[in-house]
Amino acid sequence: MADVPEGFAPATFSTGFLDVAGPYFTRKEADHVAVGIRIADGHLNGINVAHGGVLTTLADVALSYQLFVSEKPRLPIATINLNTNFLTGAKLGDWVVAHAHIDRKGKRTAYCHGEIIAGEQVLMTMTGVFALLRK
Repeated sequence: MADVPEGFAPATFSTGFLDVAGPYFTRKEADHVAVGIRIADGHLNGINVAHGGVLTTLADVALSYQLFVSEKPRLPIATINLNTNFLTGAKLGDWVVAHAHIDRKGKRTAYCHGEIIAGEQVLMTMTGVFALLRK
């Protein structure tokens, strides 16, 4: 795919909603998995920037995916709390990347933080609390 930066591959996670909201791409970084998306027409709101729900979904996906891949077997995750801070908007055609980091992980709960960027510009910061649905 020509419009996807080098090193990114189609995401291996997929559900009905994420198929509609994406497509998503992942790339292994030194200490985390980055999740990227190209902003398309269907992601735009009435003022021609990415809808806040698009970036919020990306935030939730990136934070929870980082936890999901942090153990084998993979951890089922449920979002308890997600906080987002919108700093600026993403425009049509922008390649947007979420970077997520685990702050603390216990037996039942985990805490993460991250940022979403387009180029060198930070679009959003986020924090989340997640339930770890261990058997």
